[in-house]
Amino acid sequence: MAASFATLHHVLFLVWFLPIAFCLSFFFFKAESISNVSCNEKDKQALLTLKRGLTDQDHVLSSWSDHKDCCIWDRVFCDKKIGRVSELHLNNWRLGGEISGSLLQLEHLKYLDLSENDFNCTPIPTFLGSMFSLTHLDLLGANFCGLIPHQLGNLSSLRYLSIRSNSNLYVDNLRWMSGLSAIQHLDLGDADLHREVDWLQIMSKFPSLSELYLFHCQLDSLNPSLGFVNFTSLRVLYLFANHFNHEIPNWFSNLSTSLLELYLYGNSLKGNIPPSIYNLEKLEYLDLGHNSLNGPIPSSVGNLSRMRTLLLDQNQLNGTIPKSLGLLSKLETYVGKNTLTGTVDEGHFRKLSKLKDLYMSEAPLFFNVNSNWVPPFQLRYAYMSSIKIGPNFPSWLQSQRSLSTLDMSTSGISGKAPGWFWNWTSKITYIDLSNNHIECNVSDIFLSSTVKMLNIANNSFYGPISTFLCQKKIRKNKLEVLDASNNLLSGELSHCWKYWQSLIHLNLGSNNLVGGIPYSMGALVNLQSLRLQKNSICGDIPSSLKKCSNLRLIDMGDNHLSIIPLWIGEMKNVSVLRLRSSEFKGYIPQQICQLSSLIVLDLANNSLLGSIPNCLKNISAMAFPNSYDISSFSMSLLYLYIDKYYVENVQLVPKGKEMEYKENLKLVRFIDLSSNNLSGSIPAEISDLFELRFLNLSQNHLMGKIPEKIGSMKELESVDLSRNHLSGEIPPSMSNLTFLSLLDLSYNNLSGRIPSSTQLQSFDALRYIGNPQFCGDPLPKSCTIEEQSLNKSPIGSVEDDSENSSFYIGMGVGFATGFWAICGALFFNRTWRHAYFRFADKIKDWIYVTTMIKMNLLEKLRVCLSK
Repeated sequence: MAASFATLHHVLFLVWFLPIAFCLSFFFFKAESISNVSCNEKDKQALLTLKRGLTDQDHVLSSWSDHKDCCIWDRVFCDKKIGRVSELHLNNWRLGGEISGSLLQLEHLKYLDLSENDFNCTPIPTFLGSMFSLTHLDLLGANFCGLIPHQLGNLSSLRYLSIRSNSNLYVDNLRWMSGLSAIQHLDLGDADLHREVDWLQIMSKFPSLSELYLFHCQLDSLNPSLGFVNFTSLRVLYLFANHFNHEIPNWFSNLSTSLLELYLYGNSLKGNIPPSIYNLEKLEYLDLGHNSLNGPIPSSVGNLSRMRTLLLDQNQLNGTIPKSLGLLSKLETYVGKNTLTGTVDEGHFRKLSKLKDLYMSEAPLFFNVNSNWVPPFQLRYAYMSSIKIGPNFPSWLQSQRSLSTLDMSTSGISGKAPGWFWNWTSKITYIDLSNNHIECNVSDIFLSSTVKMLNIANNSFYGPISTFLCQKKIRKNKLEVLDASNNLLSGELSHCWKYWQSLIHLNLGSNNLVGGIPYSMGALVNLQSLRLQKNSICGDIPSSLKKCSNLRLIDMGDNHLSIIPLWIGEMKNVSVLRLRSSEFKGYIPQQICQLSSLIVLDLANNSLLGSIPNCLKNISAMAFPNSYDISSFSMSLLYLYIDKYYVENVQLVPKGKEMEYKENLKLVRFIDLSSNNLSGSIPAEISDLFELRFLNLSQNHLMGKIPEKIGSMKELESVDLSRNHLSGEIPPSMSNLTFLSLLDLSYNNLSGRIPSSTQLQSFDALRYIGNPQFCGDPLPKSCTIEEQSLNKSPIGSVEDDSENSSFYIGMGVGFATGFWAICGALFFNRTWRHAYFRFADKIKDWIYVTTMIKMNLLEKLRVCLSK
């Protein structure tokens, strides 16, 4: 019985298993046969032809070989059922050259991505409009130029088209786009569309369009030509950075059932924000920043119940922030930098439990919450600069366990920093408490390894700097920016700099630091800016700083240092060298001319001797346009973290008045050697500094003439050569300095007529005073014929020269005749001779007396002015 049962069991198993096994074997056989379908030969040869036309500097197409199946080549995908190429992913490979028309042979190609390559500003191939199987075409950032071909309108199956970031593309009209009936994603960002006035009407006719990107397209109107717009499926609309310059139209209300994202920033939009915007009930992202919108934020903002990001910054919105904003329970980012006023309290954050990014800077707001308030949110970024938060330190910060960026600069906080604060910063990366009245002993500061930037400038932090720098608990710091300037720090700079090797920007200026610069500062090999100005630091600049080869800015002004070191020429990257008012002695080293990137050289108010180096023309950044990498220098002065940045600043005296330079420092070309003991002449080679804008050599002992070619320095805005011993005339070329807004030549030994030009006559006469032999406008002293002729420009016509020659020949003959006639009479007649000499003595005495009176008056005027 058991045997019969077993036999029956086996039979039933075979009956059940064999059909399944047969089906499975057929399936795997079929799958194997499908997977073994090789690349179509026609497609392979088309791709090899494409490869031959492309430049492939990184050899990324090396797998494209005639000996391999093209379906296994890099970035090539095939339809495995038929072995035909269906997708080409050639993006971001630094390809260039010519795109071959052999692509037309890829009859089954649906997906073509050529983005992020460099086709050297060639036109988009028109034959792409004949690749009718394409559903995806991406030409983003591939450096195409010229007219966007109308033939692309033939691609009726195309669902995705992007030609963004090809900055030299344009259209003459967009009517050809009507053929893109299947388009869903359309990105024409950065193309010039200003010639098409009906763009809005054309775009609204695509029935399936869900994402439209037309940013930076030079569009000038959001008003439809036919009075209405009907985007039936639009979910994402990018229209930022155009030139609309009018009010927001009401047709946006037609998008209330579909639109999720709306970007309108940077469009010069004006007027109030219309109610239609606040009725977009599905809207999740709204950016209206950087326009000229005004009026209040209405309470209807609370209708945007799905809003996650709301950006309203850089407008002229006024009034108070409505408390209905606190009802947006899904809001994650709020940016409201405007002229909004009033108080912000707990009610404004009632339901903002998902808020992560709060940007509420530079507005006359008062952040007034209870000291025991516990916010419903956990912030990631808190930008609350220049709003009223103090005087008490905000205790609600203790509850924020996810904060990485804190900016409460210029917020009116005063008094002692609480003990919990520095321990609370264990996860924070960016701290800016500058421009407050916070008191804190620097030995209490604790920096975790996460902190990269600490800005406590312009406060009342006190204590020896060494106790802060040498703390064992912060030796593993990763700090990149430390600005503790304008505080009450004291003591000597420590020898603990080996623990601070991540520093890029260091500013300890305007404190009470003493002693020398330690040799250990050479360990700061990543340093790009070093500022120790306005302290009482003394001694030599240590040679170890040569190791800081990345330094771009050195400011040691207003200290008590010794000599400018010869090795300064090895600091090849230095662009700003400010050593003014630091009691430097000795000579200006010739090696300073090796600093070819120098744009600011400020050695004023020291005790430097000797002559001005005649090699200054080797400073190419001041001599030649485009010889200096401005962008690289700008980045070296800028520390960027997410969207918060720290910018270096330098105090310069370009036109007799101290000014602060920050972002605009990159435009300055500046030499100030004033108030030293320099002697010799102004080197003629200084005229080769064609890019120089500010030149101050005043209050030295310079002699000789003003360089004849100074007029070739056409960028000069300010020239101060006063209080030297310069002689000779003003070079005629100086009248070419059309940008000159300050000129001071006072108190020298200059002579002759002031050259005629709009600029030179526009300056006050005091700028020429103290040169007794000067004449002409703007001085009250007119020039004699001799002074005018001596100063006459050599440029003139042949006729003028011949007339002048005849005049001078005749004058010479007349002078000789008259001279001998008078002398002969005096020689032969004794009475006449005695009378003449008595008269001459009286004239001489009269000239002497009047000269002494004039000199006495000038000296009194000089003393008066110096006071």
